[in-house]
Amino acid sequence: MIENNRIVIILPAYNAGRTLEKTYNEIPFHIVDEVILVDDYSTDNTLEVAKKLGINHIVEHNKNKGYGGNQKTCYQKALQLNADIIIMLHPDYQYTPKLIESMSYLISNSLFDVVLGSRILGNGALNGGMPLYKYFSNRILTFIQNLIIGEKLSEYHTGYRAYSSKVLSRINFNNNSNNFIFDNQLLCQVLYQKFKIGEITCPTLYSEDSSSINLFDSLVYGFGVLLISMQFFFAKKMNIKSQIFDN
Repeated sequence: MIENNRIVIILPAYNAGRTLEKTYNEIPFHIVDEVILVDDYSTDNTLEVAKKLGINHIVEHNKNKGYGGNQKTCYQKALQLNADIIIMLHPDYQYTPKLIESMSYLISNSLFDVVLGSRILGNGALNGGMPLYKYFSNRILTFIQNLIIGEKLSEYHTGYRAYSSKVLSRINFNNNSNNFIFDNQLLCQVLYQKFKIGEITCPTLYSEDSSSINLFDSLVYGFGVLLISMQFFFAKKMNIKSQIFDN
C-alpha cells in the first residue's frame, strides 16, 4: 500500500556539506515522491551540494533559526506539498535512509501514526559509537519520562521519525521551541493526542561529521525534558494546560 501514499522526506540541514550526498544517494526514490532540504544558514557548502544533487525543494533561512525552527519550516513545506507520510532524515548520515521503506510501510498500512527509529532497541547505539555519557543520559531521561507520562518507549530522543500527515496537521508544532527540545515537545504532543507510536531498531553511526550539542545545551535539554514531562502530567491528569498542550 506504500505506492498509494505521497511520501516526503525532510532534511533539516546545518553544515551538512560533507555528508549530504551520501545520505541523499541512499534514499529509496522508488517510493519517495519529494525531498525537502531546509538550510539553517549554514556556513559551509551545504547549499551548493544540495543544488548539485538536484534536490527539488530547497528552502534557505536568512538567519539561523535553530534545530526546532528548521523543523517547523520543513513540516510546513511538506504539508503544503500534500504529503501523506513525512519522514525526518538527518543529512549527517547518523541514521540510515535504508529504513525509510519499512517506516513508511507501518504508517501506510495504518499500524501506527508515528514511527520512531530507535537507537536503543538492540545494540545500535553503542555499536554505532554513541558516547557512553549520551547513552546513559538517554536511558535515564527515557526512564523518567516513561514513569511520568505512563508510556513504554525505548527512547524519546531519536531524530529519525516518520509521521502521518494527519498527526502534524492536528498538532500545533509552531508553539514549540526553536531549539533542540522541539523533538521532545512534539513527541509529547503526539502522546497527548493519543496517536499510535511504533518503534523499529535503527543502527546508528557516530562520526566527526555527526551533528551534536555541547555540554551546556545538553544540560538545558535535560531540564527541558523534565519540564515537558511535568507539563504533560499536569495537562493530562489535572487538566492544567500549557502552551504546547492547548489543543
